[in-house]
Amino acid sequence: METKPLRETARLVDVAKRAQVSVATVSRVLNSPHIVRPDVRQRVNEAIKELGYLRNAAARALRMHSNRLFGALVPTLNHAIYAAMIEAVQRRLSERGYLLIVGQTDFSPEAELVHVNALIEHGVEALVLVGETHAPEFYELIERKNIPFINTYTYQAKAVHPCVGFDNRRATFQMADYLMDMGHQNIAVIVGICKDNDRATQRVEGVKQAMQAHGLTLPPEYIMESRYTIESGRHAMRRLLSLPNPPTAVVTGTDVLAFGALSECKAQGIEVPRDLSITGFDDMEFAAHTEPPLTTMQIPLVQMGQAAADYLLAVVNNEPRYDQIELETRLVVRKTTARSPVSKQ
Repeated sequence: METKPLRETARLVDVAKRAQVSVATVSRVLNSPHIVRPDVRQRVNEAIKELGYLRNAAARALRMHSNRLFGALVPTLNHAIYAAMIEAVQRRLSERGYLLIVGQTDFSPEAELVHVNALIEHGVEALVLVGETHAPEFYELIERKNIPFINTYTYQAKAVHPCVGFDNRRATFQMADYLMDMGHQNIAVIVGICKDNDRATQRVEGVKQAMQAHGLTLPPEYIMESRYTIESGRHAMRRLLSLPNPPTAVVTGTDVLAFGALSECKAQGIEVPRDLSITGFDDMEFAAHTEPPLTTMQIPLVQMGQAAADYLLAVVNNEPRYDQIELETRLVVRKTTARSPVSKQ
């Protein structure tokens, strides 16, 4: 994929002409909007939006690529998985003399739009993103500004947008397949909120597809969507254990949710893995130190961050690169999984 030449950013005089006001009035709207009549302020703001005007410093940096500044938008920095990936990006960029600005979106498309506008005003040359699900307006904005980007934590061979990561469906397919090979048929899922989250959605789909391949189905009541907190994992596990026919195995979308599920089992006297098997996803540092140690899916965080940085550096420097980069996950079997108690009977 060849980089497109950057379009000339609109000037202050262009905004003034579009809004049919003076350059001085546009300047007042930008710097002291409270002294400008509301109707005039609205015309100027509409002209700014239509022309894609950026303040001079940012526009100049964006045109000249002189600031050596990249941006990254992540759902949260409260989880080690995102922090580790961002650290890998930053280290790789610093080797080439680039800096990284990070924004936290809290899984909100609206917040993501606010943050990307701020990053553009700061003159970022490229963006690291998480997942492929972003608002249409978001994609339209960064493509209109000709800002290179790459989606991380996701991979599709025929993806429309550049991506680096792994196949989330295949990863949980492998996990569920492993559990069914040990005789589990009643398998439940605890994942994050699926709305606006392609990773969570695809991980549920992976379990469904694996079960279908074994002639089984994933009942709706066995799918628990939760916030990414330990307490939410406990609450979801509590609901599963209260079902008339509780599962014998639970696939979780993150190690954080798995830790919550383990904690709830311990509180209720459910012995893992004798009574119930639990799996995680990510292989965070604590996963090897839970009681019992957690069976989970290891993902290549550092490699993903490095590959994302390398891709964007190649784009801005007009160097060869691949637009879709697949990395491998690895099933790490520890002590939270065993043969189904039903199959032992």
